[in-house]
Amino acid sequence: MIVMDGMADRACSELRGMSPLQFVRTPNLDWYVEHGISGLSDPIAPGIRCSTHQAYLSMLGYDARNIVGGSGSFDALGLEMDMQPGDIAMRCYFETIDDSGHVLDPTAGNIASPDTVELVEALDGMEIDGIECHLKAGLYHRAVLILKGDDLSPDISEAYNPDGTVGEVSPLSSDAWFTADVVNRFQAESREILARHVINRRRKNAGLMQANALVPSGASPFPDLQPFEEKYGVSGCCVAGYNLVKGLCKAAGMDVYPMPSACNGRIDTDFEQKMRCALEALEDYDFVLLGYKAPDIAGHRKDPRTKVEIVKELDRTIGHMRAAIGDNVLVAITCSQCTPCELGLHTGDPVPVAVFIKNCIRDDSHEFSENGCSHGNMGRIRGGEFINICMDMADRASSPGSRIRGHRHSQFAAHGHRYCPLAGAACFHRFPPYRHLLAGERRLEPVGPGMEHRIREPLHVIHGGTLSCGHGISY
Repeated sequence: MIVMDGMADRACSELRGMSPLQFVRTPNLDWYVEHGISGLSDPIAPGIRCSTHQAYLSMLGYDARNIVGGSGSFDALGLEMDMQPGDIAMRCYFETIDDSGHVLDPTAGNIASPDTVELVEALDGMEIDGIECHLKAGLYHRAVLILKGDDLSPDISEAYNPDGTVGEVSPLSSDAWFTADVVNRFQAESREILARHVINRRRKNAGLMQANALVPSGASPFPDLQPFEEKYGVSGCCVAGYNLVKGLCKAAGMDVYPMPSACNGRIDTDFEQKMRCALEALEDYDFVLLGYKAPDIAGHRKDPRTKVEIVKELDRTIGHMRAAIGDNVLVAITCSQCTPCELGLHTGDPVPVAVFIKNCIRDDSHEFSENGCSHGNMGRIRGGEFINICMDMADRASSPGSRIRGHRHSQFAAHGHRYCPLAGAACFHRFPPYRHLLAGERRLEPVGPGMEHRIREPLHVIHGGTLSCGHGISY
């Protein structure tokens, strides 16, 4: 599964009203569309904007809406920090703000290592009311904060006010007052240290933006994900340089493939070397997730020309992969989420997806782009359905009528289905509205604007090749 993070875009005035994928020829990406099936995928749901970690969770078949907190814990695991149950992790951003909290530069002049490493060293190890504050520098202007101690809660707000200024976090539950106070005091003490740090004095003298604030975001507890191998019955491996993706895959029990330092989560990553690592990993693992962060970075920087160059480089890399990969490998290509260059933010637009395996039935699409894939036979799906389609095409899906271990360990759980211990299969109480459903001679009719349908009496239903029943389950 090749994830071109944030590659999907909108019309760019600088590109004559086209997206980067439409603006440049991509013969190798297009080959997978022409010889496979394609479609559009909403990472969460139509029009719903999501963060990177939510998009990746959804692509791996996890219900991102049920994951507590933000991305902090995944970032911490990706940076190989010592995070344990009971700890709270937060992603932090070095920013430039004025005395009123207005953000002058959200990246503090694109500050990065080694400056961020020195700043983090000055802040690491702080202790507030018995809570240890451990900090580690991340990618570019990012860092990760882990709070260790008793009575901590992830139920705190973001530090950003509705008007865009940076302020204090607030408790979102009665258990989070103490945590909010610790975080706010950490922010205040950090600003005092940063204001007098030699790095910022040096940056000021050089005419650069000072990193005078470290803004926390995405508080989350130690993650609790069902292991990927238990969920799908296949071994999984992650080939990525971005710490968040590595940490998320670790939390799902997947291995992180070792790569040279040139294979990082930045724009200057070695695209081809990373692909070679993925091909090597395929020799030992059933499933390999290959993530490229570069397109998303270009989108956030509002740089369509750089994004175009990244499209060209990824297409060349995928061409080399096509020449080297075996016939027995399923290749799935997606964009995680849409990061338009003219906005610099994630949006809720659907993203193009394509799946190829030998002898699959082709559709009429010919171009890997936001418009080109809209004509594919996959139609418009939700992100959580993508991996199920891939598993089915690779003949790795669960067989109809097979016994499932339980609701928590069921591949159907993420789609709102209940487990019936009497039937030994999943009993459905929600049905996708785009499927044609029959119960014997009785048609199931929608009863509301959502996805729910009603069956007036317990009966057996065949749906999508899976046996569902009415053993005490209200449908």
